[in-house]
Amino acid sequence: MGLQLDIQNPEDYLTLPAEADLLQWAQAAWQEDGEAGVVLRIVAEAESQQLNRDFRGKDYPTNVLSFPYDAPPIPLEDDETEYLGDLAICLPVVEREAAEQRKTATQHWAHLLVHGLLHLQGYDHITDDEAETMEALETRILATLGFPDPYQLILEEQ
Repeated sequence: MGLQLDIQNPEDYLTLPAEADLLQWAQAAWQEDGEAGVVLRIVAEAESQQLNRDFRGKDYPTNVLSFPYDAPPIPLEDDETEYLGDLAICLPVVEREAAEQRKTATQHWAHLLVHGLLHLQGYDHITDDEAETMEALETRILATLGFPDPYQLILEEQ
């Protein structure tokens, strides 16, 4: 089964990608052989800003936040699925950034979902080497899904 995605849309947004697309993109980003579960919460700017302020000390809404689950060191039962953590994606920020970067909202959604899931799997971009590794992996995953290099699109705008 791979990656299970529990999608929460408390704002009842109508413009988010289809659940099947979100699941396909998430499964493409899953780098392990086993099964795991992730909660994807689609949030408004106020909730994104509060989460970003409370957990990162940055008082503004952001596109994606990842909250890895630090599991206790006890083995899972045979019927239990590993829980990776939560992602919060802010729909208004995603749509605004997509327009600013002159890419489709679908391209940006796919990129941010892949990006957030890689964070949940331990990838980061704090150092230049980490950023290079993570961006290359994101680009490869998105290419397998038929999306262009998201970083090239940003560079072309500058």
